[in-house]
Amino acid sequence: MLRKLLFWSFTVVFPLPLVLTYDYLATEPGPLKLYILLGLIAYAWWLLSILLSVRPYWLDRFVGLPSVYGLHGMLGVLAVVAAYLHRDSSYSPSPLARDLGDWAFYGSLGVLCFSVFFMSGWLVDRSRLLLKAKGLLEVVFRRQLSVWIHRLNLVIVAMIWLHAHLLVRVNRHFEFMVLLDLYTVIVLGIYVWRKWIEPDTYLTGTVTGNDARGGSTRRVSVDLDRRAAALQPGDFFFLRFEGSSSVSREWHPFSVTDDNQETLTFTIRQHGDFTRRISKVEKGTRVRLEGPFGRFESIIRNRYRDAPLVFLGMGAGVAPLLSLTAAHHATRNIHLLWAVRSPEDAYYRDVLEEYQEASGGRLQVTTSVGRFRREDLAGILSTEAISKGAFFIVGPNPAVLANQRLLRRIGVSARRIHQERLTM
Repeated sequence: MLRKLLFWSFTVVFPLPLVLTYDYLATEPGPLKLYILLGLIAYAWWLLSILLSVRPYWLDRFVGLPSVYGLHGMLGVLAVVAAYLHRDSSYSPSPLARDLGDWAFYGSLGVLCFSVFFMSGWLVDRSRLLLKAKGLLEVVFRRQLSVWIHRLNLVIVAMIWLHAHLLVRVNRHFEFMVLLDLYTVIVLGIYVWRKWIEPDTYLTGTVTGNDARGGSTRRVSVDLDRRAAALQPGDFFFLRFEGSSSVSREWHPFSVTDDNQETLTFTIRQHGDFTRRISKVEKGTRVRLEGPFGRFESIIRNRYRDAPLVFLGMGAGVAPLLSLTAAHHATRNIHLLWAVRSPEDAYYRDVLEEYQEASGGRLQVTTSVGRFRREDLAGILSTEAISKGAFFIVGPNPAVLANQRLLRRIGVSARRIHQERLTM
């Protein structure tokens, strides 16, 4: 909780140098200065949002990538609100500056609405009707197009930067303009480095296997050119298949299925427009990997050294839980619950049986065809697990939210429930 509090404090700390510098130098009347400061805060939040979009490793290990994405999305909302107040209550004598400000505002509002619907689960994960509508619209707005639309934020930042440079009441303060330019150049420089230069240093490997698992899942194996020394159980990578014309070159997150640091295996459900074509990726295809990301292992080590562990996976969501099971089945009491669509989708049954035999009775596995219901969980889980256990849930967004609610209803406290959603 303290880590997340410190992380969210970025929203206050990041704009502060800009705000204090302008407030010290400017001589405008109080109300006008306030609305100018709101514009500066909105601009700083857009820059911070861009910084978070590059997925800093240290932040992932500090609070987890879902929290990073959560603040990224929330900054987009807060920036639009602050920009609206700035635009509605201030004025500009320069027609070009005014037009640039308006274009940036309406562009940011459009990108925000698009991202909330297509790239986050804030709405669609809580409404079946909206989820169905999203599925129909994704025929046109494919993920690759959605990513490029989201990148319009860079154009919006450029328009706001030029808008500020055209305003006499702002550009006459040399020290402030230097600070504003430093903010902009540093953030955009980090973005360019992370997106186009640093990937040359990422882990690389070669696809050595691409096999069907059940009716709609693939198991992809990648031999790495060098060992993934930073990999922890439960981690995931962003993958880009570079030598294949069958799938796009955009990055996609997939969880590692075991704890092997030299050959990584990924269990991929064929659901979206990208993963439906994953079966066409041939052996020998080159792969670039960004990561690893994930906090499950550090949470287990730091918070739950003695508590029983309960892993709840839906479909391909069992992948990171399998790697955690591989790491801990001989030393920890674990109950793994796996919900599958059909009996043939329980494709890791033999692996789990091996872990059970080697666990000395510490590992219990329960597989269900269909989702677990409240009465199932209440009957399957021990009293100790419900009162003291650490729960880790992985699966599609709606299923994760539904299972969180079920666990809360049978008495599991929210602070002991940790989750990872398969869509980001």
